[in-house]
Amino acid sequence: MSERKPSLRAGGSAQSRFQVDVVTEGSSAAAPAQAPAPEESKGRFKVVGFMDPGLGPAADIGPPPDVFHEPDTAKSDSVSLHSTGTGQTHISDSHSNTYYMRTFGHNTIDAVPNIEFYRQTAAPFGEKLTRPSLSELHDELDKEPFEDGLVNGEEPSAAEEAAALMAKEAKGGAVKFGWVKGVLVRCMLNIWGVMLFIRMSWIVGQAGIGLTIAIILMATLVTTITGLSTSAIATNGFVRGGGAYYLISRSLGPEFGGSIGLIFAFANAVAVAMYVVGFAETVVEMLSDVDALMTDELNDIRIVGTLTVILLLGISVAGMEWEAKAQIVLLVILLAAIANYFLGTFIPVDNKEPKGFFGYHTAILFENFGPDFREEETFFSVFAIFFPAATGILAGANISGDLADPQSAIPIGTLLAILVTGLTYVAVAVSAGSCIVRDATGDHNDTVSDTVNCTDAACTLGYDFSICKEGGCQYGLMNDFQVMSLVSYFGPLITAGIFSATLSSALASLVSAPKVFQALCKDNIYPGLGIFAKGYGKNNEPLRGYVLTFCIGLAFILIAELNIIAPIISNFFLASYALINFSVFHASLANSPGWRPSFKYYNMWVSLAGAVLCCVVMFVINWWAALVTLLIILALYIYVGYKKPDVNWGSSTQALIYNQALTHCLNLSSVEDHVKNFRPQCLVLAGYPNSRPALLQLVHSFTKNVSLMVCGHVRTVSRRPNFKDLSQDYVRCRRWLIKKRIKAFYSPVFADNLRHGAQLLLQAVGLGRLKPNTLVMGFKNNWSDGNMRDVENYINTIHDAFDLQFGVVILRLMDGLDISHIPGQDELLSPSEKPPKESKDVLISVGPAKDSDSDSCPSKTHSNQSSPLIIRETKSPLSLTDQRLLESSQMFKKKQGKGTIDVWWLFDDGGLTLLIPYLLTNRSKWGDCRIRVFIGGKINRIDHDRRAMATLLSRFRIDFSDINVLGDINVKPKKHNKLSFKELIEPYRLKEDDMEQEAAERLKAQEPWRITDNELELYKAKTNRQIRLNELLKEHSSSAKLIVVSMPLARKGTVSSALYMCWLETLSKDLPPLLLVRGNHQSVLTFYS
Repeated sequence: MSERKPSLRAGGSAQSRFQVDVVTEGSSAAAPAQAPAPEESKGRFKVVGFMDPGLGPAADIGPPPDVFHEPDTAKSDSVSLHSTGTGQTHISDSHSNTYYMRTFGHNTIDAVPNIEFYRQTAAPFGEKLTRPSLSELHDELDKEPFEDGLVNGEEPSAAEEAAALMAKEAKGGAVKFGWVKGVLVRCMLNIWGVMLFIRMSWIVGQAGIGLTIAIILMATLVTTITGLSTSAIATNGFVRGGGAYYLISRSLGPEFGGSIGLIFAFANAVAVAMYVVGFAETVVEMLSDVDALMTDELNDIRIVGTLTVILLLGISVAGMEWEAKAQIVLLVILLAAIANYFLGTFIPVDNKEPKGFFGYHTAILFENFGPDFREEETFFSVFAIFFPAATGILAGANISGDLADPQSAIPIGTLLAILVTGLTYVAVAVSAGSCIVRDATGDHNDTVSDTVNCTDAACTLGYDFSICKEGGCQYGLMNDFQVMSLVSYFGPLITAGIFSATLSSALASLVSAPKVFQALCKDNIYPGLGIFAKGYGKNNEPLRGYVLTFCIGLAFILIAELNIIAPIISNFFLASYALINFSVFHASLANSPGWRPSFKYYNMWVSLAGAVLCCVVMFVINWWAALVTLLIILALYIYVGYKKPDVNWGSSTQALIYNQALTHCLNLSSVEDHVKNFRPQCLVLAGYPNSRPALLQLVHSFTKNVSLMVCGHVRTVSRRPNFKDLSQDYVRCRRWLIKKRIKAFYSPVFADNLRHGAQLLLQAVGLGRLKPNTLVMGFKNNWSDGNMRDVENYINTIHDAFDLQFGVVILRLMDGLDISHIPGQDELLSPSEKPPKESKDVLISVGPAKDSDSDSCPSKTHSNQSSPLIIRETKSPLSLTDQRLLESSQMFKKKQGKGTIDVWWLFDDGGLTLLIPYLLTNRSKWGDCRIRVFIGGKINRIDHDRRAMATLLSRFRIDFSDINVLGDINVKPKKHNKLSFKELIEPYRLKEDDMEQEAAERLKAQEPWRITDNELELYKAKTNRQIRLNELLKEHSSSAKLIVVSMPLARKGTVSSALYMCWLETLSKDLPPLLLVRGNHQSVLTFYS
């Protein structure tokens, strides 16, 4: 290789100022001729530079001086050159084989900021790239190298491949619309409905010009606030397809989004039928005028409606481009019809005067300015009739996935459409009220005569329509729905406008419903609807959704009677508007750093007012329809909340929960603990959560919805796994707890041994008052078969808990607790996700010798030991021991039935020994069990002691079935039991009398768990008490569902670990499920109010 240093120079591309150029073995001058421009790395990293379009192809900025003079990273990162086999040599990092990228003139894999790093996996634009991880930049160089840019030889996921494929398809010609064609046109067509042509004049007649403008402004106020809220949400990040559903679900979460998405899609589907039936009714009315009905009016509506919806389906299925072209044609017709009307108002015709049209006159304006409500109409009933005409503002947002830039298109298009259509409605109201009288006979002979006292506006224009006060007139604002055709310059064009308005709205709804439904199905909120998530073609068209929408629309068209369903549909749309407004208020209230909309013209309180207005309007339009809508939303919300879909969208609901939790934690910390509010907040040392289900289920029984439960997991490793493995383990353990409905936190720590890890957990776990006060462990069943250093750590963990003023609870089952060695028990990890081979997991609670609890003992844990969460493929049948162990591991999951919880409250520890059984009996699983209390006493004071305890329990308001005073608790134990204890301790005795004092002291220092003869003699009485208590427990409580007994204490530094372990073993052996409990001797019960 040439001795020349590698040459870095700018490429000829105008796209990048800084890029990596290839290094050849020849001279630097020949480099451009010999090597083509380097391709981008195919892996996770990409050459990322600062864009400078001003540099032309010939631009050569030359290498900075520091590249030639010992680059700083070359010293620290071990730069090497390797050949690619194609005559090129690339600078590479010795441990990552990743091409260096040139950042600020230095060689480094540290990437500069780039938008590609912030895309989500399924981003429809561009290719998903990942910045170098912290581990890749920070870890030691002896890590395994990445190959082809993928960590540890991983293959790209199916989602990433699909995203890349979608990106290529998108670049290959997907139709994307701008704000005019995609949003403005659609919104205007949807807002300008049939109401503009056949109901606007009637509303002016009823409410007058003044109140009509007020009605229009009220409706516009609601839609404008909703438009502002929609703009705020749409500009708070990239918007995908799904319209209102996407906006609401990503803001408020799947519960609100899933419920509103389903009814919004259904509302759009039924709206297709409403608009098509409106079109069909107009056509059938024209056929009836010329006596050309095919059958009867109802069936003709069905026939015309069916043919129309088939035609619209064909346009939609042809693709968004054809649908957009059809919308443009319909808009042109609609604009022509509106212009035709206004043109007609300026051209009065004599033969139209008897029908009430006189042109613009101030007399008509003043007469029509005030209201004239008839036929029991009111302001709100007229408002309810008009408001659906103002809806349709989400027509553009509903196809957000087909917009080139939804973030800018939705705000501009929606708000401009609201402004234009609002002004149009006001203009039509003022013009109609200024040139058409309320009532007219249509008779040329009804002119003013001298004998008639006439004062209305028509009289001043030469006509007397006073006879209309008696009813029966067919013309004027109040009587003729087709008065706009009369006024217009060319009447048939108004009919064409009606056709355009109905068909455009139907077409918009026919497109919106499948798009929203497709987005809903993709998120898998409702199981079984995934079939409708599939898209076809370059625009990912939801063809199956089109067919479903067609079927729903056709069904309602065939009903042909939509007066009942129409109010519910209007309320469905209003519910969507209300939730969009509420989303903005909620996101602002949560004050999440992720809420950063680029659209700034919104206010959280205005949005809240908009949400309230929408709800009010719902009840104004139709109170029973509003109730039905709310009930449907509530039912869907409860369903989705119960199913808990596995999605995480960073909703404002999560942000608000965080805020509330933080606030409450801080408020709680400012108040001192009180005995009345004491709760056993448990730190459960259970290893992996599914290793000891019985331990977790029992603790969960008395902490669920009452107090804190943390599953602590001490892991000892010779080499700590990387962050990715840790996070995957954490997520799987959390999911297991959620799946089993155990309300607990999972907290793993890494430590050298059990005691060190437990110390970390005891001191660090918790937040403010939400901090454990009780340590819960499993009994170490196989302690006598393991390394006694593990027993030393186990006992010292108990001492550490007492030192930190924790209560201690130890559970012992006759068959043991640990089921991790049994294959197929709720595994959390697949075989391909095994933890590193160096890992050794400390599993705290231990079963019998046969249930493989040796992984609690670091000295016995081999480097190739499997994690208890890993699936082991085996077809061998379970042994009888494992079958019993499996059965006992589920014993606290089922209802316990009638029985007793025997509480051996031998020593007053503050009341924890009594409180835990009481909390258990409050649960339905333990509700049939009764508490029996056993206490120590003297034979000559048994009745007195029983009455005293009964009084205490009654003051504590704790129900009990019996109180037993044990007068014979100090009787000497049976001889064979004493011999059994002697055999138990024999291997652990120091036997200092049989050796020299110096040797004995040296052995005791090396093995501090050894039992001295002096210690045995000093605690002989306490030893006999444990043996005797076991005899009494077998005598009185052998049939109990659960035994809760005061745990004996051992003075730290005086009682050896082996002797204490032998006490616990002797006390609890061969008994039903037993809890050894010792509080911290602070009162946890009180009888004061």
